[in-house]
Amino acid sequence: MLIVSDDRDRLFADAREHDVSPLWTVMEAMVPPHPKPAAVPKLWAYDSLRPLLARAGELVGTDEAERRVFMLINPAMRPPYTTDTLYAGLQLILPGETARAHRHVAFALRFIVEGGGAFTAVGGERVTMERGDLVLTPSWTWHDHGNDSDLPMVWLDGLDLPIYQAIPVNFAEPYSEPRYPSAPGALDSALKFAWSEMAAALDAVPGPFAAATYVHKTTGAPISRIIGAAAERIAAGTTSPARRETTSAVYHVVSGTGTSRVDGVELHWKASDTFAVPAWAPFVHAAHDNAYLFRFDDRPLIDALGAYRSEAAR
Repeated sequence: MLIVSDDRDRLFADAREHDVSPLWTVMEAMVPPHPKPAAVPKLWAYDSLRPLLARAGELVGTDEAERRVFMLINPAMRPPYTTDTLYAGLQLILPGETARAHRHVAFALRFIVEGGGAFTAVGGERVTMERGDLVLTPSWTWHDHGNDSDLPMVWLDGLDLPIYQAIPVNFAEPYSEPRYPSAPGALDSALKFAWSEMAAALDAVPGPFAAATYVHKTTGAPISRIIGAAAERIAAGTTSPARRETTSAVYHVVSGTGTSRVDGVELHWKASDTFAVPAWAPFVHAAHDNAYLFRFDDRPLIDALGAYRSEAAR
């Protein structure tokens, strides 16, 4: 009788034939001793990207590009990842243009970077957008954008698209007409947060640093089930608390200049720049002059998973 000796290579080969694999060989990679995001710290300078948007406006019409957007892609990842869970992009709409109506499962927010007087219509409610405003587009609502002003409009899009790469239930549907029927929304629309109100809330907090969370005007909950948003104020010559969190975040500079140290990388920023802070990366913001930052993150998702952790960082 022929006796064949057994070994691990033979065991693993036989296992592959049955479409199984040994967990113990990859345990540390699957359950690491600390969070290990794929994203890295990254800053996108608006001065560098604005000319690209202008060229896209000349070369690419809204009939060809349903949304004229440059995605902010983390250099360690691929589209649509700005961080492991968040997508960001800069969208341009020129005077007289319409970004045609559609709807999708993904939630979206818009933070207005440049211009004023254009609108977003969401579910039949039209809200006018000014610089610094935050506008919400809830999941599966018809929405379109139009620019009736005389100037280009640029805004920062924030979506939870990366989540749907792992959970493939996102899809979109075009509307039959370029615009969904809409009427002007109320001044206190639940879809819009004016920057003037957020700035006033930050300025009302004493001390060199202040942070305030955007809360849904109707529900009192975060602005969506996956994405949350906040704003921060840092006085000139001071720093924010040094910290790290199991959330990842995309920051946008509303005004001011400064430097953020993220996981040992220095990101030097000014007004209209955008930068990514990966999960569990230690970070601190230092303001050279009075600075205001907008931030969106994945805190609602992480809270729902029971996985939020934070700690002071050196």
